Amino acid sequence: MSGGLRGWRAAAGPLLQASGAPHGARRRRLLLSQLFQPLNLQGEGGEAGWEAGSRSHRLMVQGGLIHPGSTGCYCYLPPAVRAMEKLVRLIDGEMEAVGGQKVNMPSLSSAELWRASGRWENMGPELFRLADRHGKDYCLGPTHEEAVTELVAAQSNLSYKQLPLRLYQVTRKFRDEPKPRFGLLRSREFYMKDMYTFDASEEAARQTYELVCGAYRGLFERLGLRCVQVRAATGNIGGTTSHEFQLPADIGEDRLVLCPDGHFAANVEMLNGEQTSCPTCGEKLTQTRGIEVGHTFYLGTKYSAVYNAIYYSPDNKPHLAEMGCYGLGVTRILAAAIEVLSTEDSIRWPSLIAPYQVCFIPPKKGSKEEQGAALLERIYDDFVEAHPHLAGDAVLDDRTQMTIGKRLKDAKKLGYPYVVIAGKRVCEDPPVFEVWDQNSGEVLYLTKEGVIELLSKVQVP
Repeated sequence: MSGGLRGWRAAAGPLLQASGAPHGARRRRLLLSQLFQPLNLQGEGGEAGWEAGSRSHRLMVQGGLIHPGSTGCYCYLPPAVRAMEKLVRLIDGEMEAVGGQKVNMPSLSSAELWRASGRWENMGPELFRLADRHGKDYCLGPTHEEAVTELVAAQSNLSYKQLPLRLYQVTRKFRDEPKPRFGLLRSREFYMKDMYTFDASEEAARQTYELVCGAYRGLFERLGLRCVQVRAATGNIGGTTSHEFQLPADIGEDRLVLCPDGHFAANVEMLNGEQTSCPTCGEKLTQTRGIEVGHTFYLGTKYSAVYNAIYYSPDNKPHLAEMGCYGLGVTRILAAAIEVLSTEDSIRWPSLIAPYQVCFIPPKKGSKEEQGAALLERIYDDFVEAHPHLAGDAVLDDRTQMTIGKRLKDAKKLGYPYVVIAGKRVCEDPPVFEVWDQNSGEVLYLTKEGVIELLSKVQVP
């Protein structure tokens, strides 16, 4: 373990420290020493039973974000949960902007439902199967096409006026991966956002398809992640059109070909023979690898025909709904972002989803700058009071038995977008604080007012 957190000590004191404000209006400080974030930033020894096969896996375990459970399954610790909740809020915003309505469907799905679509047999060993005490077969859903289509089919009087219908959820999914690896990049249990759309015509369904794909591109742009939309196979989900959203990365398991001018992009599995040039402009295609973080499908009536998901037209005649489905790997996006943005020993987050936005580092106890501790705490309190929505994003590194340098090194490894330090210049008049902007690499020297003005620009979902 690092000299910072040697495990979690629940009895060491309150997680939230009173700031000295009058009773009834007390502000609270989030203390790093009390966060349940067991650190192993030096990578000493490693955890029994796991081997980090990727940068993101190693950094997430060492940084106290995840903890290995059974093969391909992980405990998500508080910082990872905070990052995931922020990501989900961003996704919710994008889905609501295209008319999405959030639902939550059971993870357990009956075998009968899956047999009707043919996927009980076609999915093979990737489908987690189980039987209840009565001998009835179920599966743990990797996707929910069957369940959602049955749900809509049960609405026997669905009108064309209610279309387009765009339902989505963010839930745990399960896949019996033969070789789980790379941490959250390929696991057996994971979080996914899956949207299912129902339209009155193929034309309308394809418009929905383009709309949702645009929302995906917008999401990755907001996250500051370079994402490529590539043509892809429909696989066991089916349909006639499919695209993957890929983050280019050497560790990616998919091989991609890209036009250097952006006219064409595809998974190599879609190519016929030895295609080497762009079909649009003739430029030579380049090859790269990618991490799939999203997948979209135009399904047509593949599922609505099986479960009789119909709507009634203006002349009161029944018609099969035209469908699409759209997935985003929520936990995979977290890991993939760390994979492509981080250095070998330091996590870098998309700023919007960093678990905590700012870390305050007071002087070492007993140092000549110790008087700066109260000044730094005052900045913390004033910042939180002025921006209460960021109260949970400000951490005070109260491990004052450690040097500033050691704590700054830890803060860099954990990837706080901003680190505010009461260093040598805190004894000046007026006091000057050191601010590290982790994403730009800049170091600023600011007064109290300058620090608060800078941090006021922090954005969270």
